[in-house]
Amino acid sequence: MNRREFLGWVGVGAVASSLPVAIATCLPDSHNSANAETPLTNTSSTIAQSSGFKSVGTVAALDKDGQILNKKSPVGPVLVIRNPNDSNSLIAVNPTCTHDGCTVKWKKSEKMFDCPCHDAEYSADGKVLQGPAKKPLATYQAKIDGSSVVVKATA
Repeated sequence: MNRREFLGWVGVGAVASSLPVAIATCLPDSHNSANAETPLTNTSSTIAQSSGFKSVGTVAALDKDGQILNKKSPVGPVLVIRNPNDSNSLIAVNPTCTHDGCTVKWKKSEKMFDCPCHDAEYSADGKVLQGPAKKPLATYQAKIDGSSVVVKATA
């Protein structure tokens, strides 16, 4: 093999080895392609996400179970119920008892949150009804956005 043939093969090798990189740069980014090329079918959902609201569950799950308990939601632990005084609005609280950190349970028939550890009771809006808890449950703004239940941490 002479020098000319050798350099020709080196050139072919260089082109061949950079071909995957060139192809990869021409392809749409997998992280951005879903957002860039997928048409927006639910504009209100996009608005809710951009205004700080985060999805914590579905309306179907809320209606089926009477609540949504999402301990790992994007805004932190959250328990969402329909307002017992107005079924068109939602109430969302952090379900962590302010006394000892247990997870409170919603008692629909009594319209209150109950801590199973030390019997602290909270009203539907998170205020303390009965100790030993002294502080109310943290609350979130909550609403229905299409088929999703979305919440936003209050300031």
